[in-house]
Amino acid sequence: MYQNITNGNWPVMLTPFTEQNEVDYEALERLIDWYIERGADGLFAVCQSSEMYTLTLEERVLIAAFVKAKAAGRVPVIASGHVSDEFEDQAAELNAIAETGVDAVVLITNRLAGPDESDDVWLANLDKLLARIPEHVPLGLYECPAPYRRLLTTEMLKKCSDTGRFRFIKDVSCDLQLIGDKLKAVQGGSLKIFNANTATLLGSYRLGAFGFSGVMANFHPELYTWLFRNWESRPEEAKELSDFLSVASFIERQLYPVNAKYYLMLEGVLTNYRCRSKNHEEFSATQRLEVEQLHRLSKRYAQKFPISS
Repeated sequence: MYQNITNGNWPVMLTPFTEQNEVDYEALERLIDWYIERGADGLFAVCQSSEMYTLTLEERVLIAAFVKAKAAGRVPVIASGHVSDEFEDQAAELNAIAETGVDAVVLITNRLAGPDESDDVWLANLDKLLARIPEHVPLGLYECPAPYRRLLTTEMLKKCSDTGRFRFIKDVSCDLQLIGDKLKAVQGGSLKIFNANTATLLGSYRLGAFGFSGVMANFHPELYTWLFRNWESRPEEAKELSDFLSVASFIERQLYPVNAKYYLMLEGVLTNYRCRSKNHEEFSATQRLEVEQLHRLSKRYAQKFPISS
């Protein structure tokens, strides 16, 4: 039985690796608990932050199934792993993820047409793909920036919403005007828009966005949870916290996701910061110091803005 896509904070999950470069399932279980204990409302597994382009199909399927099983109904789980270029391969991998029982299977928007192809080509390819995925499977969309960023227009998003099959989109436009237009376009449907960008997050909540699904929930998810729960009732405090979160999010421009894994080592969750998508040996002493300073600051803000309040 599929769970509803709850509003709120949806971390884009990391994939821990062992020193032998295998998926570390013991660390992954600790990570699942860490997100949930810090107020995550749902989990987005097998996404770009999970280094999905470096995972085999078998690994993508096993991770999605593991996260769904270990979340154990505490929060809903969605997953992507939609990375292939060829249509038949895409259909196969999406159906393999669907069979894990995750609460939505997320399509990567840049997989449905090339950077020089039109929106009409994209929509035609979407129709072909939808015909190959069982109708009972809930779906999502992710405007993944790699290998190129394919933003959906309001018209495209409305057509997706009108199919009745989509429940989630991770918006990476970083554009409040566009987010507002998209929210109006899908109003009354079942498709919920989640913002990936911190600077526009508070503004997007005022427009009706359903939550956050971004990189920084791998550093201090509890602060994003507080912001979602309290932005309306405690506006001045929400503005203060939003300002901190926006400045803190500059750390994304460092060596991500290596730096997030280091932060999680400071939290006692991970045992290393090994990555497949980036060379962890390039992570400098200064960068480690910056993450340590962010960790200390985050702890102070978590005391000031406890999610129990």
